[in-house]
Amino acid sequence: MHLAALNIPDLLISLWRATLNCDANDSKDYWDWAIFRDAEIWKAHGKTVADATPYLPGSFDRPPRNIAEKLTSGYKAVEFLTYLYGLAPALLYGILPTQYWEHFCKLVKAIRLVYQRTVTTDHLADAHTLFLEFAEEFEQLYVQRKGTRVHFVRQSIHATTHIGPESCRMGPYGIVSQFPIERVIGDLGRDLRQHSNPFGNLAMIAQRHCQANAIYHLYPQFRKNAPSNLPNGALPLGDGYVLLRATERTATHTTSPEAAALREFVRSHGVAASEEWLTHPRVARWARLSLPNGQIARTKWREELGFGRLNTIRIARQIKYDGNGSSHFGEVQYFFKLQLHSGEPHKGYAMVSISSEK
Repeated sequence: MHLAALNIPDLLISLWRATLNCDANDSKDYWDWAIFRDAEIWKAHGKTVADATPYLPGSFDRPPRNIAEKLTSGYKAVEFLTYLYGLAPALLYGILPTQYWEHFCKLVKAIRLVYQRTVTTDHLADAHTLFLEFAEEFEQLYVQRKGTRVHFVRQSIHATTHIGPESCRMGPYGIVSQFPIERVIGDLGRDLRQHSNPFGNLAMIAQRHCQANAIYHLYPQFRKNAPSNLPNGALPLGDGYVLLRATERTATHTTSPEAAALREFVRSHGVAASEEWLTHPRVARWARLSLPNGQIARTKWREELGFGRLNTIRIARQIKYDGNGSSHFGEVQYFFKLQLHSGEPHKGYAMVSISSEK
């Protein structure tokens, strides 16, 4: 956690702001990477970071605050992660000189690969190559073989070259980092009740956690997404997907593009729909979908009702999905359910406005 979320951000941001010590035989005028040396540009960048908050789903936890105002006021590790490896590649494009931006993107891609919950050996190999290139090019671009800039090369730069091999030995970087350790410490601390014998009590609590985890693996139906633990009105779809309210009590008419998509869909699946329905398709819309990974996707139908409070809403309707052999990005208009054939159960579907293909 400290390497990717604190040490590296501290170094890169200090370079871009030109706040690192400058040797007497060097000059910051030659630091062409110091894009935030101008205080006004730095302030404008901080505002852009804060303005991105509504477009980060709630699953991103704490969104990064205005980094120009809060950098020295307890900026959290998760804020640095989201800022540097989520927002910065886009926000710095066209601002950071091309060679430095491309160098930075190698770090971003490598960190994203190793922070996956599950990571393949091919991804680890790619990440290791990128980390090696990042470390070598850091010296070429920033140090430029000048002894006056040796202090730029902190231990954190070299440490990145060990992340790939260590992930093979220890597991995905995001799981074995400080984050899960601190989470476990917090969970155990909240459960502590017997202060006269805290360590004995802590041992029993840890044992119960292990027993509960074993039961969850043996009987997955006891997990939080089990049907008995779902909120009122939820509709399980299978495979961990659950439709969540709000929902319409009666089916409503769709727009012309949506109606055309529905007609094409039912005809391609051989559905015997009435002529009235084909002429004016009607569906009952659902607002949210719980995903197997615990995230909740929302819809334009409901989120646009909150546009008046855009500073507090966290938009979660932009999705990436696979289809026809390629990846697509789109905006979910709403979710709905249909019974394609008599005797079959209702299945869940999403009305998506496709943005682009990857």
